[in-house]
Order: sequence, then structure tokens, then C-alpha cells
Amino acid sequence: MERGGSSASRSLFPTGPSFTLEDFSNKDFIVRDFVDSLAETAVPASRRSGPANQAFDPKPLIRTFENALSQLGALGEELQEKESELLSQVRRAEIQHDQTLETLGRKLDQSMSQFEALDLTLNNNASSNGSIRGGGNDGGGNIAVQIGEKLEELDRKRRKAQDANFLIQCWTEVSETGQVTSLEEIQRQGGAENKIRCAVIARQLMRISQRLDPASWGQQTNGFRGNGVTNGVTGTNRRHNTREALEKFSELLEQDLLKQFNNSYRRQNFDDMMECAKVLLDFNGGASVIAAFVNQHQFFIDRDQLITDEVTADGDTWDQLADPDSEPPGVEPSLQSLIDEVKIVMQEESFIIKRAFPYYETVLIKFIQRVFQQSIQQRLEMVLDKATTISALAFLRCLHSSRAYIGALVEDLKTHGLTEHPEPCSAQIAQTLDQQLEELFIPYLVGNGYIDREKKSLEEMYNSLLFKFTLYHSRRKKAPTGFMASLAQQGTQLISSAKDAYMERLESSDLTPTQKRTMLRVAGIRDDSSNKNDIEVSEQDGVLSVAYAKRMIGWLAESVRRTLEMGSSSETPKDVNILLNLLLTSMGQVYVETALDAALDLATSQENNKTEPDLSYLPNIRPAVTITNLMSRFITTVLIRLAESNTTIRRSMEAQTKLAIEATERKTNAVMKSTMDVVLNYVPKLLSQQKKLDFKPKDDDLEGLVDTLQTVPCQLICSFLSQKVAVLARQAVDGHNLEMFCSELALAVHRLLFEHFKKFQVNATGGLMVTKDIAKYVSTLREWPLTREVEQIVEVLTEVGYLFIIQPEALKERSRNLASGPADGRMGGGFGGLVGGGNAGVATTAAVGKRLNKADFKQFVLKREDAGSAGVQSVLAGL
Repeated sequence: MERGGSSASRSLFPTGPSFTLEDFSNKDFIVRDFVDSLAETAVPASRRSGPANQAFDPKPLIRTFENALSQLGALGEELQEKESELLSQVRRAEIQHDQTLETLGRKLDQSMSQFEALDLTLNNNASSNGSIRGGGNDGGGNIAVQIGEKLEELDRKRRKAQDANFLIQCWTEVSETGQVTSLEEIQRQGGAENKIRCAVIARQLMRISQRLDPASWGQQTNGFRGNGVTNGVTGTNRRHNTREALEKFSELLEQDLLKQFNNSYRRQNFDDMMECAKVLLDFNGGASVIAAFVNQHQFFIDRDQLITDEVTADGDTWDQLADPDSEPPGVEPSLQSLIDEVKIVMQEESFIIKRAFPYYETVLIKFIQRVFQQSIQQRLEMVLDKATTISALAFLRCLHSSRAYIGALVEDLKTHGLTEHPEPCSAQIAQTLDQQLEELFIPYLVGNGYIDREKKSLEEMYNSLLFKFTLYHSRRKKAPTGFMASLAQQGTQLISSAKDAYMERLESSDLTPTQKRTMLRVAGIRDDSSNKNDIEVSEQDGVLSVAYAKRMIGWLAESVRRTLEMGSSSETPKDVNILLNLLLTSMGQVYVETALDAALDLATSQENNKTEPDLSYLPNIRPAVTITNLMSRFITTVLIRLAESNTTIRRSMEAQTKLAIEATERKTNAVMKSTMDVVLNYVPKLLSQQKKLDFKPKDDDLEGLVDTLQTVPCQLICSFLSQKVAVLARQAVDGHNLEMFCSELALAVHRLLFEHFKKFQVNATGGLMVTKDIAKYVSTLREWPLTREVEQIVEVLTEVGYLFIIQPEALKERSRNLASGPADGRMGGGFGGLVGGGNAGVATTAAVGKRLNKADFKQFVLKREDAGSAGVQSVLAGL
């Protein structure tokens, strides 16, 4: 704001500040600040700096505010005028806008009406004869369509006539001059369309040449070749071979296109490659360009130079492959390198193939076939040939690892999609990949070839591992007697054949050095020039080993895994059935049953011995049971489940397994029963050493009897039962089997002792010896794991001891608790578990009970020295 007036013409009173509309248009304008500025400008500066008690003068403020009001009034009038002018302009614009909208609406309605009329005209049915009717619009649309179709037909005929004319011209040139000048001119023009046209015309000229110039094709004519008829077509003499001329042009055209394609490939000009591929597709189906692209690929050139390279795995890797106890090291390094490179090349080339070929799937299929059939197959054969020179197991492991790695390559390529990336590959490409993978391994999997290799490899390893075992038992003196002789004969034949098979294989000329070293190492023998029949074996070599059984099952499990991954699912039941038969033969019959036969032979041979029997064979029962359980569990959980898809084979496998387990159970039971017979044969021999005066000592012997704990037969029997029989029985069986065996044996011993004490006269002093012996017998039997019922029966022996030392009055009291029958509380049954089919037979028929009966009571009392006394006779009379 500026002050009005100058210093020369200043009025008496100041007029105040002046302002315009722009001062109020500012967005920062504040009314309070505006009023404060007016008040400040109204008071002169001289007064503002005057004394503080100066009287207030409102006149300057009044004048200033009056001036401001007058100016604001003028500005308000000015604003009113501008607002009125703007309102009038807005009204005029609205009127003009409404008029424009109305005009455009009418024009739109007219356009819609015209369009509907035209649409009705075009869709109206024409007259049946298709003639043009003047003055009407009914057939106008159809007439236009008919005219268009006729024009198109005429254009096609025109072009066809032009092509026919050009074709005749080209044929005239080639037949009369032997040149194809017109085609060469089109070829020199370049462009994909011109080259395609050249290819089509060249192919048509070849067919014309076959018809009109059969002599060029080496065909017989129907008549004289001259100004006459040739094959029914009139012509003139031709001295040029049209076939050669056309084939030469076609060859040059093809070579030119292939050269252009290769140059474009090096420059990565995919558009030009696509044009060349299209031309060659029309020319000869694209076979030449596909062959050029695939055969000249740098991957095949480099790999052809490396195909003579040796397999790169070191000696330790091959030894690990041949070692059945080592984990397979995986795929061979040179084959792995090739497959990894194939994966990269296939993914990169798929991108190029899709951009360079209109028929990219066909090209990709050819490329895949070349990669698998040439590069991968040649390297795979080299690796497997090398593995064959190592061992049968090395070959199987190499074949399996190669199949798994190449299978992973195929799945990766399917997932990548190749030409369909990032989507999965098409069904045709997936089928091609699967087919190539299958064809790689068909020579090794056809028929029963693969499973026969697996079986042969396992047989060699099993025979090697069990060689010392079979050698020991083949040298063992066999003396089977009784009904078990026939059962042992089959086992003898099996171990003999297994030993002979191992020896023959070891001396075979086709056995590789590595495989021979492995077989010797597994068998635990040295490779020297001495006679293999002179190999020394120890008793430990003839003992069953659970660790050996676990190794055998581990080898079989690896073989089953390979068989599952290599073979087809339809053949799996048959394959696992073959492996089951091998397991039942090698582990069940050759190993377990042979050991049981040896134990049975030793037990049977001692049934009538007069000396203390050798029960050292009993600990072999425990590993036999453990190994059989391991084998049964593996068969049930693995092999039989894999055969569930074939009900017939599965049932056959279940039946074979059941028969094998039952055979083992029978032999185990036979060993335990024969052991019981041996024990029960030896105990009576020891009891027979009991002297008649042991329980009727003379008075002179009293001092010696005080220091004697038991009689000699009692000490021998208890020592034999506790230190030999019980200890070895615990090493042989456990759980319910041990309880049943000990219970049956305790009942039999109890019965022998029961009858034994009825044979001797006992005086008062001898009664003490009887009591001591019986207490020792009872304490010895109590240490065994007996059933509750048998424990109660054993306690009856204690009652027998008391009968020889108590007074007649006490005898009378005890006679009141006797059993009325001959016996009660009989013990019956056989062994459980693997020995569940046995039956001791001796103890179960013994007339023993939980209480003495009257007859036994009378027999024991009559052996007392005072049996003829009145007190004892009164007790017996009371019975």
C-alpha cells in the first residue's frame, strides 16, 4: 500500500492508504492484520513517539477508516459489475452447449437409422435366381457378397493362370535350353516368399519332367522318341536332360538356403533362420536343415573328439563299487559330467530351436534322439564295459546309478519345459524323453537278464560269506539217527553244492581279479597257490553269526531296491519271488538249518552216553531263532508287500515262507527235545550211583555225616543241572520258551527223584540226609524260571523229606491232607514260540501232583526203618 499525494501537494489531513482488488486476492490475506495496518498508518510517527500521557486523538483513525470504507465500497461495486458480466457469459455458453447437444443427438439418430437400414439390406434374402432387381434394396447385401466372391474367384483364376503360364515358360526353358533362367532370376531377388516360390515351382517341374521326359528318369517309352507321341503327350525332340537340370538347380537352391541358415545361426539371426527353415520345409520337408543343425552342432563335434577318453574313476572308486559292504559311490564321474553338460545344452538349444524353426518340436525330437543315441549311449556303454571287468556287483551298481542319474535328467528336462519353458514340456517331447531313457537300458533289462544278474551276484556273495561255515560242516562227522536223518540229508546236499559252487567260481577263468579279491576277502581266506581243500577251519567258523545274517539281509535289501527302480512294476512280484527263494535257500537252509542239523546230530549221538554229555551246541539255538526272526520279518515287511499286486505269487511266497519257518521250528524243537532226552538219560545214571547205605548209616558213621551236606549223587546232579543245563539253556532260549523248557525238565527230574527215594530204606539218621538232598534238589530247581504250577509241584519233594524224620503222631496228622486220587495238578504242553511244536513227553505223563496221594505216602512210609512199629502201622491202617 502507498500513501496518496506527493509532498508538494499534500493536503491538510492525510488521506490514508490506497489498495486494489489484488490486495484482497492474496491467499495469505488476514482481516485482523489489515485493520492493524490501517490503524498504524492513521497515527503520525511523531505522535507515536511522543510522551506516554498524551491524550488519545481518534480523528486520524476516523479519517483513515472512512477513507478505507469509501475505497472498499468502490471495489465492491467493481466486483458486482464483473460478476454480472460473468453470469451473462455463463448463460450464453449454456444456451450454446444445449444447442450443440441437440444437433449432435439428431445426427446420431440419423446415423443409427442409416446403419439399421444398411444392416437390414445386407441381411435380406436375395431372390432364388440371384438376379439384380432394380429399384429395390432387398437383395442389395447378397448381391454385394456375390460380387465379392466372384471377384475373388476371378483373382484366383488369374493368379493360377499366371502361375501356369510361368510354369510352362520354365518348362520350355529347361526342356529346350537345359537352363532355369526364370527361376534363377526369382532366386536372385531374395526374400522368403520368392525362395518358397522357387522351391514349389522346382518340385512341380520335377513332376512334369517325370511325365513328359521319362527318358531322363530311365523309363521305357511307348514309341519312337521324335516328332510323335511320348507317353501319350505330343512333343518335339529334346536333347537336354531335364531331370539333371532340375536336380542341379534344386541342389544349388538347397545348398544356398543351408548356407544362409548356417550364417544366420552364427550371427544369431533367428528371423532369417526361421525364413530359411520355412523354405526348406516346403522344399523337402525340412530334413536337410534339421540334419545340418543337429549334425554340425558344436556339442557333438566336441564330444566326438572326447569319445575315446578313458573312464575317469580311480581304483579306489572301483574297489568301493565291488565291495558289497561299502556304500555305492554314485554315478561314474565322466558320465556325470556328460549328463550335466547335456542338461545345460538342451535348455539353451531349446530356446534357439523355438525361435529358428516353425516346426520346433520335430527339430527338438531329432536333437534329443541324437544326444541320447550317440553321446549318452556311447559313454554309458564305456562305463558299463569297464564295470564288467571289475565285478558283477560293480556292473549292477553302475547300471543302477546311471539309470537313476539319467532318469533325473529326463525329469529335470520335463520340468524345465525346453521349448515350452517356463511351462512343462509337451506330451510329445515327454514321450520322446521317456522312450530314449527306456531304449538306453532295454539291452540290460530285457527278459530275465537283469534279475538273473542280481541273483548270480547275491549267490556269489552268499557263498563267499558262508564258505568257511559250509566247509566246516561238510567236514563234520555226521551220525544222524532216528527220524531226523532224512531231514539232515537235504541240508548236507545243500552245503556241499554251495561249497562246490564257490570253489568252481573261484577257479573260473572269467572271474575278474577284483571280484576274486572280493570273494576271498568276504570268505576270510588268503589267495595262495595251496589247495583250497586244505583250508583250515575252526569250530567258531561253524557257529551261526547274527552279524553275518544282517550282512546278507543288507545285501539283499540293496538288490531289492535296485530291482524296484530298474524293473517294471508288473515284473516286481516275480522278481522278489526269485529273491525270496534265494534267501530261504541260502539263509534258511544252508545257514540256519545246517547249524540246527549239527546241533541235533550232536544231541542225538549223546542220548545213550554213560559219561557227562556235551551240551555246547545249545547256544547255537539263540542265533538260529534270532536269524529266523530277522529273515521272517524282512520277508513279511518287504518282499511279500512288494508282491501284493499279484495275488497268486503273493500266496505262493507266503506258503514258501511258512514252510521254511515251520521247518526251522521243527528242527529247533527236535534239538530241545533231544537235549531233554540227553539230560534225562544222564540224571538216572547219576542216581544209580546212590548207595543203599547212604540213607541208612551206621552209628560209626555219624561223625562223618554231620560234616556232609549232601550225598555224592545229589551233588553231581545239582552241579550238572545248575552249572551246565541251566546256563546253556539260558543261552539257547529265553522268555516263554525258556520257561516251558525248564518247567518240562523240572517235572521230569521231579518224577525221577520221586521214584528214586522209594527205593531206599531210611533210618532216623538217614532221614536227615534225605532231607538235605531233597532241599538241595528243590533249591536247584527253584533257580530255574518255572511256571507257578510247576513250582507248587516241586515243593512236594520237601514233603517227602519230612516223611522220613517226623514222629508217628505227625505222620498221622499229615495223612489227613493226602489226595484221594492217584495224582492231580498234571502239567502238560510243549514249548512256545519257535519251539512251540515240541513235546517233552516224559514229564507230561508223570503221575505228579501238588499233594501226595495215599499210595505214594504209604510207599515212602514203608521205607522208614520203624515202619513195623505200632505207631506207624496205626497210621498206615488208618489210610
